[in-house]
Amino acid sequence: MALADLGTPLHSVEFVVVDLETTGAHSTENAITEIGAVRVRGGEVIGEFQTLVRPVGSVITPFVSRLTGITNGMVVDAPVIESVLPSFLEFMRGAVLVAHNAPFDVGFLRAACLRLDYPWPGPRVLDTVTLARKVLPRPEVNNHKLATLASYFGTDVQPDHRALSDARATVGVLHGLFEIYGTYGITTLEDLSTIRSAGWSRRRRKAHLADSLPHAPGVYTFLDGSRRVLYIGSSGDIASRVRSYFTESETRGRMTEMVTAAQEVSPLLCANVLESRVREVRLIGELQPPYNRRSKRPDVRHWLVETGDEFPRLSAIRSITHARVGSGRFIGPFRSAAAARDAKALLETIFPLKSCTQSPRSARFTPCPASQVGRCHGPCGGEWDPDVYSESLEGLRRLFAGRPHDFLTGAGQRIAALAEQERFEAAGVARDSVGSTLTAAARFASRHALRVIEEIVGAERRADGGWDIAIICHGRLAAAGTCPPGVSPLPVIEALRQTAEYVAPYDPVAPHTTDEETDVLIAWMSNGTARPVRSSRPWCGDPAGVESARAAWMSRFRAAH
Repeated sequence: MALADLGTPLHSVEFVVVDLETTGAHSTENAITEIGAVRVRGGEVIGEFQTLVRPVGSVITPFVSRLTGITNGMVVDAPVIESVLPSFLEFMRGAVLVAHNAPFDVGFLRAACLRLDYPWPGPRVLDTVTLARKVLPRPEVNNHKLATLASYFGTDVQPDHRALSDARATVGVLHGLFEIYGTYGITTLEDLSTIRSAGWSRRRRKAHLADSLPHAPGVYTFLDGSRRVLYIGSSGDIASRVRSYFTESETRGRMTEMVTAAQEVSPLLCANVLESRVREVRLIGELQPPYNRRSKRPDVRHWLVETGDEFPRLSAIRSITHARVGSGRFIGPFRSAAAARDAKALLETIFPLKSCTQSPRSARFTPCPASQVGRCHGPCGGEWDPDVYSESLEGLRRLFAGRPHDFLTGAGQRIAALAEQERFEAAGVARDSVGSTLTAAARFASRHALRVIEEIVGAERRADGGWDIAIICHGRLAAAGTCPPGVSPLPVIEALRQTAEYVAPYDPVAPHTTDEETDVLIAWMSNGTARPVRSSRPWCGDPAGVESARAAWMSRFRAAH
């Protein structure tokens, strides 16, 4: 190799990290109002550039002023871009240009050069958004905004929508990203543009781990040198799926890290693809592999539960227990605690629910402040008859039972009232809460539809003419098998029924930690090719039919609101 082939070490490269504030998002219609830049090399700051710019032919709107803190009065005496641009071009000469969401900043700079007839120097450009997406996938950070990454890396300066502060924060993010890239062996400027190839070459060295794996359905586990489980997956062809982790098509940064640490891949053969998916869900919940994101902590979910008080109210909880859902009236799970709280607030607006935790029989009871604005009913609202109060909640209980007509009617009225008051943001939150509430209700109803069946035998025709067979009891997979082509599946089904795993009877008021497994089975039974062979009770033909009804409800609801 020649010395030139070694590349340019990152610590010897000079970077100019730039951030612009503008009057808008379009480089051809809006103007620059502030330029901030930091020149760094080897982790040290060697210069800074900052100036306000008086926009010509464009004004700073109140929205932009609130966002950036820059007002028209602040830039009235500032230099125009014609005076500022030559100085900045000289400041960035010979350096690699860096920006967060670089197309935006570079677009404005290029447009300014074009308008003033300055040649664009064409520097090498790095985008910290692109760099972050390659090594920090979404599950690891909520998003790739500058503020999020600055908080993740703990930068010395936090972004505040002023150009120099944001440029300083981007410097900290850039250095944090370089540290991560260094763990992948990326230490030169040239490597940054070929990180996918570099990551592929490292993964490729582990391709021998897939050599002895079977071409059959099952679960595969990646293990490290101490046989600790790193990652669990499933496939209809274990060997082919595992081999894909060592190809260039696998671009997830966490998977590159996982494959680099893996020393062994262990297969667990299954009768068919359905069994492999179910066993994957069970094993992830049991073993908690560090590189799996889904299926972890299946016992932690967010629910809305009607309390069993004399004057019931809604409670947003997680990890429900049998004692807490004794009334049998609950809805969920929701995707997040915030979604559950928003749904609770919406339901308390639509239905005359007691929202405070006071006991009406307490000697210290007094109407709560929420009752003064009509947000807390029952004793706080003057209704002391438990039977009358209970009757007023029939619409809520119909929602729990999968009949959302009253809920949708009330939600429509609530959103219309907010829109009439021009509270459009609150109306949007209410609309989203309608969707999450209906989704939770539909999921619960479809799971209930499968769990009430003591035993159902499902079969799916394979491409070779054989059958994949599953014995499902109370929403759990009790047995799985296959039947070869040209052979009657009935003896196979009977054998599977005799050797099936015991599943406890379904208790509708007990919490369930097998929701994801039940969802896998519902998806299989509803895929259009699997069909019931026998069932202990009448089969509706589509246990996820409530989900289709939910989609129809939401379509009509969104069209009207």
